[in-house]
Amino acid sequence: MTPAVATEASLDRAAGLCARRGAQLTALRREVLRLVLESEAPVGAYALLDRLKASRAGAAPPTVYRALDFLVEQGLIHKVERLNAFIGCTDALDHPEDCGCGAAHDHPHQFLICDRCGATAEISDPGVALALTRAARAAGFRSRRATVEVEGICARCAAG
Repeated sequence: MTPAVATEASLDRAAGLCARRGAQLTALRREVLRLVLESEAPVGAYALLDRLKASRAGAAPPTVYRALDFLVEQGLIHKVERLNAFIGCTDALDHPEDCGCGAAHDHPHQFLICDRCGATAEISDPGVALALTRAARAAGFRSRRATVEVEGICARCAAG
């Protein structure tokens, strides 16, 4: 499957997920999601805006931010706080269509961010999430959501 075909299939799955949740992946939201998925690294809102202007001359920052907010809310992308950038959620886009979940597919996620090349990988380790929840509970804190961002050196840079 070519990258373009794979991206199109992911966009179709995203549209289906949204529809089952009673939300709509509009043409603009779909285009912003496509730009995020096609990025080789996490991408910032203004970089997305620059790319979006190629097809939508009137695009403005609020346009991109509203689309990004929607995509995050639907669990289709994640914000990598350290980078102030966005990355596609591979788990949500590979999630079975017949799962029956009504809300955005929420799963524990952690990011591995390379200090040298900027490569960012999403991992989803429930054990990490459980350890954080237990530690928070022991401190009398009820956590709502946690994102772990680990900085270091990726395997490719370590080998080079």
